[in-house]
Amino acid sequence: MMIKVLVVEDDPMVAELNKGYLKRIDGFELVGVLHNGVDALEFMDKHPVSLLLLDVFMPKLDGLSLLQTVRTRYPSVDVIMVTAARSSSDIQTALRQGAIDYIVKPFVFERFQSALMNYRERMNLLSDETELSQAAIDGRIFAKGMRTSKVPKGIENETLQRIRSIVKQQSKPFDVQELVPLIGLSRISLKKYLDYMVEIGELYSELAYRGQGRPVTLYRYSR
Repeated sequence: MMIKVLVVEDDPMVAELNKGYLKRIDGFELVGVLHNGVDALEFMDKHPVSLLLLDVFMPKLDGLSLLQTVRTRYPSVDVIMVTAARSSSDIQTALRQGAIDYIVKPFVFERFQSALMNYRERMNLLSDETELSQAAIDGRIFAKGMRTSKVPKGIENETLQRIRSIVKQQSKPFDVQELVPLIGLSRISLKKYLDYMVEIGELYSELAYRGQGRPVTLYRYSR
């Protein structure tokens, strides 16, 4: 069973990122990319959609308003938020309106992949079995969203502590390259640590546009 996905995202670069990531995960079919909520509703009136990857900040009809309409008009469509909106009120509204996951930009492929694979497994489970045990519900549906305390491969605790100490001293948002001479790791290795710190909630990250060229990821300490 292919899961039909509609991307609703007003930033063309993020939309392309979502498309590229989606192609790397089996079981999903991209049926469209739209840039506002009004066009998304018109599309869904004419085409079958299983899953929305939905931004909050959009023209004409924002993502949270679209989500509310989807819940009443298309109750069988699931929604994963992929957005820069990180306020508690936005997150609470999305969850109350039935969003099944909430991915904050900028995000790493592993977080995106985890959300999609968990959703695919849940859909397969619910379509294959008419009755589920408590163990299946706990272990294969809800527990999938719980954060693991296991440190990913390649993350060394001593190096992590050193990075954490230096990051706490930064008085303003920083990018990876600014920390390279302070820590002595390659840019790729250092980014892996910083992205892990974002995943566990120690850092915030956001995309910053500096004139021409690709946006830069800026980090700042969250505690």
